[in-house]
Amino acid sequence: MAASEITLEAVPSASDIAAAEWDACANPAPDPNGSDGIDTLASSGAEANSCAGSKTYYNPFVSHAFFAAAEASGSACARTGWGPRHLVARRGGDIVGIVPCYLKSHSQGEYVFDRGWADAYERAGGRYYPKLQASVPFTPATGPRLLIRDGVDRERIGSTLASGLMALCDASNASSVHVTFAREAEAKFLGEHGFLQRNDQQFHWRNEGYGSFDDFLASLNSRHRKAIKRERREATAAGITIHHLTGADITEDAWDAFFTFYMETGSRKWGRPYLTRTFFSLIGESMSGDVLLVMARRNGRWIAGAINFIGSDTLFGRNWGAIEHHPFLHFEVCYYQAIEFAIRRGLQIVEAGAQGEHKLARGYLPQTTWSAHYIADPDLRRAIADYLKRERAYVADVGRELTGAGPFRKAADEA
Repeated sequence: MAASEITLEAVPSASDIAAAEWDACANPAPDPNGSDGIDTLASSGAEANSCAGSKTYYNPFVSHAFFAAAEASGSACARTGWGPRHLVARRGGDIVGIVPCYLKSHSQGEYVFDRGWADAYERAGGRYYPKLQASVPFTPATGPRLLIRDGVDRERIGSTLASGLMALCDASNASSVHVTFAREAEAKFLGEHGFLQRNDQQFHWRNEGYGSFDDFLASLNSRHRKAIKRERREATAAGITIHHLTGADITEDAWDAFFTFYMETGSRKWGRPYLTRTFFSLIGESMSGDVLLVMARRNGRWIAGAINFIGSDTLFGRNWGAIEHHPFLHFEVCYYQAIEFAIRRGLQIVEAGAQGEHKLARGYLPQTTWSAHYIADPDLRRAIADYLKRERAYVADVGRELTGAGPFRKAADEA
């Protein structure tokens, strides 16, 4: 076999791939000579800036540790409808690219909703499931999906992975491939290789060089500034204290408490929470330095908490739960404490998870998210393409409208 030949295979478990090989693709060291290939395409926000120059961009959700924990804990496995099919590209004996991928029998835990597509296709006599999902399980956070080792021809490896996803779709008798919460550059790159593009919207907070939470408040108009101060006072009025736990401070007792919160809230919202108790212990063992637990305590016991993951320039807010319910405690634990932590750490962005227009009043502005979809059936593809064209226009219009209605001071506002 020629040394330059690229081969592809579908690997049935993240544990079958060496962590060092995976992470060399997922979070590669920066190229001192600059990036090439797909990283040079237009991207947005701090992530685009972090790909330039010598700064290292780190995303905890694409680390080997996160996928290994999700799978080994029984959270993302064939039994739960997440059958690992990680697409691996090798050149010679080296892994040069990976697409984390799952063969799915449902559309749960993805946050890019395609159940309408599935229903329409099955009413027309088609079979939508199984499908392939190239994503981070249960995690609506933007990040790289075509994981490519540094120092290789990224354009070539990316094209090989895109073609490989289509081939894997055919080999798996799947209806489609869904690359969700991709970076903008990747979604557009995949669009050039036959994937449809879809946009949605989240609410992210951006650090405009604030030195403190008060600096952030000063950037808001007076009505929203006063509202946030009131919410923060009332959130802890019942003798509640707020604590930040990370690294060795996250004990198994803290995980026990947080899992209780997660199960209580998750059961009410979704019917069956996705993550097992073992998952949290595993990430505690392998990546506790990437985790921030914001915990609320009253009368000597934990009563609420939120889990966040720490990237190089982004704090990713994920799950929240509580066993006592107090006014505005959710906003304090999930949003305001995240902003304070980001300012203190010098992080540029807080991603607060999926949906939620209520975040706008708390300083989180609309941000477009991207996904790419390969639909094997040409008739279904045409119907979805028409729908997505109209949906993209709607998402753009809503984003502009909400941004204009944001809480930040305008030139005419009083100080």
